[in-house]
Amino acid sequence: MTAPTRPRCARCQRPASHCLCRHIHPVSHRTTILILQHPDEQHHPLNTARLAALALERADIRIGHSFEDLPQRLARARAPCLLFPGSQAMTLPASSTGQMCPATWPDLLVVPDGTWRQAGRLVRSHTLLENLPRLVLPEGIPSRYRLRRAIRPGAVSTLEAIVRTLEIFEPDVDFQPVLHLFDVMIEQQIESMGEAAYARHLALQAAARGASH
Repeated sequence: MTAPTRPRCARCQRPASHCLCRHIHPVSHRTTILILQHPDEQHHPLNTARLAALALERADIRIGHSFEDLPQRLARARAPCLLFPGSQAMTLPASSTGQMCPATWPDLLVVPDGTWRQAGRLVRSHTLLENLPRLVLPEGIPSRYRLRRAIRPGAVSTLEAIVRTLEIFEPDVDFQPVLHLFDVMIEQQIESMGEAAYARHLALQAAARGASH
């Protein structure tokens, strides 16, 4: 027999027993965020891109391998940028006091979401994305994502990458409600796993990382 499907919240897509909606307090900001999510990522139980779209007023998430309205979205923007590594990517300053002039900051930030391979494939399959100016975050601040060991130094979740970028662009805005939502999801997951299972989970990830090197 097939195990019964657990009821899920229609809004946050978390199991009803772990609904996050009461922790969602959308933050008002100026930069438009367009998240392009690989289809395989949409059903991930810890979908941080979905949380970002719920917690940020000017964030939109599209799911697919191709995006028909992408040319129109980019054409309407004054200065669209892609948040993704590349040989010509500009590293953002560690804070808003860096050398970037606010007038040159993007009004549209495009963020591919998925594994590194999936996100890279999304970018490579869209010439418009490949040709966008690219931004990357500075290294140094570890991820709050305690359920996954980073596959590369400085790797963070999609939600964290968006928030850290917005904190540089818009230092006058408090993005802590978004990070709090992320922290609650992580704590819920660890609690549901139990400390012993959580420790085994981290140990297995560490062993897998070691075997791949």
